[in-house]
Amino acid sequence: MAQAGLAQDGSAGLDEELSGSDIRLVIGASSVGTIFEWYDFFIYGTLAGLIGAAFFPSDNETLQILLVWAGFAVGFGFRPLGAILFGFLGDRLGRKYTFLVTVTLMGIATAGVGLIPSAATIGIAAPIIVIVLRILQGLALGGEYGGAAIYVAEHAPPEKRGFYTSFIQASVAGGFVLSIAVVLACRFLIPADDFAAWGWRLPFLLSLVLLAVSLWMRLKLSESPVFKAMKAAGETSKNPFVESFTYPGNKWRILVALFGITGSLTTIWYTAFFSSLSFLKGPMRVDALTTELLLFAGGLISMPLYVVVGKWSDRVGRKKPIVIGQVVTLLLLFPTFWFMGQMANPGLVQSANANPVSVAGPHCDYDPFADAQATDCGRLIEDLTTSGVPYTLSEAPVLSLGVGASTVMVPDYPAVDPASRRAALQERLSAAGYDFSTQHPGPLQIVGVLAALSVLAVMSALTYGPVAALLAEMFPPRIRYSSMSIPYHIGAGYFGGFLPLIAAYIIARTGDAYAGLWYTWGFMLIGLIFAVIGLKGGPPRDFHEAELDETGAGARRGDVRTAVNDG
Repeated sequence: MAQAGLAQDGSAGLDEELSGSDIRLVIGASSVGTIFEWYDFFIYGTLAGLIGAAFFPSDNETLQILLVWAGFAVGFGFRPLGAILFGFLGDRLGRKYTFLVTVTLMGIATAGVGLIPSAATIGIAAPIIVIVLRILQGLALGGEYGGAAIYVAEHAPPEKRGFYTSFIQASVAGGFVLSIAVVLACRFLIPADDFAAWGWRLPFLLSLVLLAVSLWMRLKLSESPVFKAMKAAGETSKNPFVESFTYPGNKWRILVALFGITGSLTTIWYTAFFSSLSFLKGPMRVDALTTELLLFAGGLISMPLYVVVGKWSDRVGRKKPIVIGQVVTLLLLFPTFWFMGQMANPGLVQSANANPVSVAGPHCDYDPFADAQATDCGRLIEDLTTSGVPYTLSEAPVLSLGVGASTVMVPDYPAVDPASRRAALQERLSAAGYDFSTQHPGPLQIVGVLAALSVLAVMSALTYGPVAALLAEMFPPRIRYSSMSIPYHIGAGYFGGFLPLIAAYIIARTGDAYAGLWYTWGFMLIGLIFAVIGLKGGPPRDFHEAELDETGAGARRGDVRTAVNDG
């Protein structure tokens, strides 16, 4: 692969500009590796129901899915630690070799999930091993995004940086699409009972093949020209983590990156893909195959949007698309999900409006994390939540269930045989028009759901498409890997990674299938405030140009321009 020189802005220089085949290799190898790595991470969420049955079995279906999402969140929770560790290595040792390590760790950890015996075989050891492997996945992913994004950004000419790095953003959606595609292929090729028993393990084991392909492509790459120039000049940071918080102005930049950029992009991303997946499969009762096909199509629709927005940001700047996306999300998030629900299961929506359910009784404490509820009222609420039925709650001396204008006293709601108890409740509600059958939407309904998913995809693309270029331009090159990875993975790890768990908990506590969206809406509002205040508008600018404008003192000695001149 030909080596690029460096222009003063730290990008690939025009005197030795990368050839078309070289830049395609840079983008292709970085993007393909990112697709594979996110596939490894997302396959867990895509197969959440089967993973719950295998490793977190419980009579309480709500608890089972909460435990699965808790395991999902654990992986995200360790992403910031991975960002610190691999950010340090990336700024000290280089971009290329760091993200070779991250993709290897991810592939091995993912394949391991497919080899763990079920909880029925080895008991409590099964979920413990799953959590350990999720931790390893989180550590690996914490170093992946920053490495891939910076590697592409540092090869890109400034006027195309948003366009080139947008392929990394599209690759994240590509990992989700690939995970859905593999699951669909397995469902088509393996009988349903066999897939539930053992076939779900195959997508995890496939990660070893994807790992081999990714390593083969990435080993062809050379080190980033920006890092090579800094290393030759002896200007690499001795402690990138510490310097990320001591470099002048960097604390504020990290704060803006965390709340103004990452907090909003990550919550709408996981809402668009994972909340919609849970929403359709859960409360709306759309059959699993149809849901996965819909999300597959929605993911395919979203992928080019990231590239379009990234390229647009090269002309109008990074701030404008992000702020527009935040405003659009605040205005349309709830209406989009309401419309999706109406299209996916119109009977349930109509019944909830015509015959609303109310619960009144004593000791109506409901704990979604309890394996069994302690009171009759708690058990009734659990069954309503599991059935996807919205309800209102009030205190009363005797437990009663209201359906529309009628009220039924249920003083005894037994703890035994939860499945039969829930079936009896659903039969009673069915007489009032509630439909608990698996939904197979017709053509017009499918078009409606896809339209809603497409709107969510636009929200995500606007807030996510320009981000890799923006974060690379916000921070000094000597500490860029660490400085952008830390806020990105704190935001993605905690704000986004815990979204499915927190949203599911809010829904379980309120009985409202849409209540979890307030989590996303709140972060979007915070993001808009920080983005308006903290992001600079106008054409994209490299870090040293921003410093010159703000301080008049020129770039620090650690800037790429100085590194090149000193070298």
